[in-house]
Amino acid sequence: MTFISSTIKTDPISIQIFANLFASIAEEMGVTLGRTAYSANIKERRDYSCAIFNKDLDLIAEGSHIPVHLGAMPLSLFATARHFDFNPGDVIILNDPFTGGTHLPDITLITPIFFNAQLVGFAASRAHHADVGSRFPGSMGLSRTIDEEGVRIPPLKLVEDGKMDKNLLSSLLQRMRNPKERLGDLKAQLAANEIGKNRFVSLIEKYGLDEVNKQINNLLTYTRFHTERLIESIPDGSYSYTDYLDDDGFGNGPLKIAATITVDGSWATIDFNGTDKQTEGCVNAPFAVTLSAAYYVFRCLLPPGVPANGGTFLPLSIKPPRGTLVGAAYPVGVAAGNVETSQRIVDVLLGALAQAIPGKIPAASQGTMNNLSFGFVKQDGGEHTYYETIGGGMGAYPGKMGLSGMHTHMTNTLNTPIEAIELSYPVRIVKYGLREGSGGDGVANGGDGVIRSIEFLADSTVSVLSERRVNAPYGLDGGKPGKPGRNTLIRNGKATNLPGKSSFEAKAGDIITIETPGGGGYGKPSS
Repeated sequence: MTFISSTIKTDPISIQIFANLFASIAEEMGVTLGRTAYSANIKERRDYSCAIFNKDLDLIAEGSHIPVHLGAMPLSLFATARHFDFNPGDVIILNDPFTGGTHLPDITLITPIFFNAQLVGFAASRAHHADVGSRFPGSMGLSRTIDEEGVRIPPLKLVEDGKMDKNLLSSLLQRMRNPKERLGDLKAQLAANEIGKNRFVSLIEKYGLDEVNKQINNLLTYTRFHTERLIESIPDGSYSYTDYLDDDGFGNGPLKIAATITVDGSWATIDFNGTDKQTEGCVNAPFAVTLSAAYYVFRCLLPPGVPANGGTFLPLSIKPPRGTLVGAAYPVGVAAGNVETSQRIVDVLLGALAQAIPGKIPAASQGTMNNLSFGFVKQDGGEHTYYETIGGGMGAYPGKMGLSGMHTHMTNTLNTPIEAIELSYPVRIVKYGLREGSGGDGVANGGDGVIRSIEFLADSTVSVLSERRVNAPYGLDGGKPGKPGRNTLIRNGKATNLPGKSSFEAKAGDIITIETPGGGGYGKPSS
């Protein structure tokens, strides 16, 4: 990574022009990926992220996509650069959480960009595939090890000198359910990367390589400058907070996540000492996920209009101890670490910052992604899978009510439309609406969660990975916590409470209801 000076020596007009030029490349990549993908999770929920990097592996710009993807993606670039010399026409594929990935369903494609035979940058896309060969359909089940979670792909050349490695592609697809859909989604990522590569080259052709590199450096410097000023605005000192995961799905819990943020001038250190050791279930977060959550928190505190790029990372030191819930080491499972533990890391860091800068931090949002996946075998013998996350309540903050039914913090996806899921899968949406009264009371109330009831019209294997079913989202400044979530299965008219994390066989006619948590309230209510 390039050393970036924190001295501003550019004009604000150029900053905004080039920030938007670079961001538009990542956004167009995302539009291409969403419109050409096959799976509902990508084309409807937009569970993907796109970004561009310079030749020194600095993040230049990202689309308005998924925070847990984007903060982690630079580590995928670093891992790839250690393995390969790049040539025009290459595309690298990987998903290994212990080599810069997040969890196995998130497959990353990296395309090196050349101009006049010179490496000038990279286009990268990461998308959550609805299955990657786990023993659980949807690859988001209750696992104990990474080997149960699907195909683990180290950095490999999927395309070399413009030629697809058909043997590698076939080997990967044969180990995943619904290979036709997987292939369609991978081709959508390839198309997105090609768009990114072509647009970046066009920018160089228009402005010249020296000018483009100068503006990249200016953007990184500008964002670092604002991040340092943000940190300087926080009083020097150490601020600690602890929160808990409910459990790991195998009877272990509650599980502690602890963090101390130490501010020293324009530098912040985030230390996770005191966090519990990695556990039996799949709630362990890889290093990349923890970094991503920490970067996200500080990114949220920056003034509007500051470009999103690698300059945010430079004044931060993040220390997740290896072998803990926030520093997972092989061979533990990590499927829920990416989606659930990342949310709790955000809650912990915001809780610490609420002590440092009271009045500027919101109460806890729902703190979970409410992951639901299921699979079934069609009459033609093909296996089909579905995956979604479900929104909930946003935490309130001074003078503002929390929003309801939102995907918060480390996810930025959409809800799957009823029409889309019913058209493609053997299910019926029985109920879908807000869970009124689930937000915590306060001077400003937390947002309400969601109720989503789904009837299975065919026998299906179902997995749920959810949190905040026991430990409620906290309120701040006297505000009340949000209401915890709840999962229920109705079979033959009888309702049974489901644990927060479970995998089971559903029969045709069964109804699963996911009630998501509300956000915490802000300020002590008057009564």
